[in-house]
Amino acid sequence: MNDPTRTKTPRSTWWLLASLYTTQYLGLGFFVIALAALLREQGAPLDQISLVYMLGLLWALKFLWAPLVDRIGVRRWGHYRGWLMLMQAGMMACFLLIGAYDLIDDFSTIYLLCVVVALLSATQDIAADGLACRLIPAEERGTGNGIQVAGGLLGNMLGGGVVLMAYPYLGWVGSMVVLALATGVALVQLLVFREPRWPVATTARPRLLPRIGGLLRARPGRYWLAMLLLYPLGYNLMFIPLTPILVDLGWSVERIGFTVNVFGSVVGIIGALAAGWVFNRVARRNALTGAALLQIIGVGAVALPLLGMTDTLTVMLAIGAFFLCCNPATTVLAAVMMDHASHDAPATDYSLQFSLSMGFAMVAATVSTSLAEQLGYLSVIWTALAVAVVALLLALPYRFQRVFPEGGSTEDAPALDPAVVTGDAR
Repeated sequence: MNDPTRTKTPRSTWWLLASLYTTQYLGLGFFVIALAALLREQGAPLDQISLVYMLGLLWALKFLWAPLVDRIGVRRWGHYRGWLMLMQAGMMACFLLIGAYDLIDDFSTIYLLCVVVALLSATQDIAADGLACRLIPAEERGTGNGIQVAGGLLGNMLGGGVVLMAYPYLGWVGSMVVLALATGVALVQLLVFREPRWPVATTARPRLLPRIGGLLRARPGRYWLAMLLLYPLGYNLMFIPLTPILVDLGWSVERIGFTVNVFGSVVGIIGALAAGWVFNRVARRNALTGAALLQIIGVGAVALPLLGMTDTLTVMLAIGAFFLCCNPATTVLAAVMMDHASHDAPATDYSLQFSLSMGFAMVAATVSTSLAEQLGYLSVIWTALAVAVVALLLALPYRFQRVFPEGGSTEDAPALDPAVVTGDAR
């Protein structure tokens, strides 16, 4: 049961996590959204635009080096804190270096540096997730993962929305300086943060193969793997084509930046934080089922503009419904993923789950972009709706069963209330 003697997470920790989860998306939000919109505005085909989204696939591979983040650390700096400081400083340096090159003439060099930014941000996310898994107790995970998803949306809003809208005034160099300075906010917070000294596990170092085997060998693992792959897929299938849809409707880059990355992100943040608040108060199964129902509504709303309702109000309402109703599914899944992460290798376990989920979603979204080119956007919507219904059916029988090996001393691991986790709570 929940430990009544456990102190609540300090407010400064929530602010630090919010800053980390926001700044890790600043650069990717700008590069993916801005480059996609600018390329489409110049008449680039959807197949070419899909290459820009390949930057996100690096995040899908982060589980490969996540064990290093769990295993290696400078104890004097704090295990995860040291990684986080290095990654934040590295991203700042890359932004400033990117600003020294010309967007058109040096595109290959800029793209290579964007890959480096993606690698640094992915490693930062590994360390941030590991820190969050150990700092946040089970009864506050809804709040933590609400902040996680909201931070990602805020980073996309600032990087892909606000900076993109200001791009005509800032220019390429000015935009990179703004991204570097914003990334530095979390670095300042890390300098004053003191990470607890975690007990050293008495077992072998974290290895990937036993953890992957945990998802494949037994029925609970295979069921949870299906949840990781299919539960958030409806939302992800529709997010990638959203910008090209608006471009094809004749919307300007600035208007798209505001609608998708400012307005959409604001309502998405509301949805994520509300889902986190509810998650702390209901059974896991109820949270998964409710969020899956909302995802169906959100995905279906995107069909309205494609069915001829292209007036500004209807499009804004459709996009608002999409972000408001779909982000709870992302929040709830992230919180349950944290339930499954072990105390000894939290960054490895969480990154493996995230990588499998995101990697499958990115591949599917890339395929859906090509499908939209051949068969139209409505074909993607019907596919996304079908997958969202499957996610609901998967959520209905959910019961928590550990799928990853737990070794070493777990006496300091956050306790899980069985009634809440398994869905038996009222």
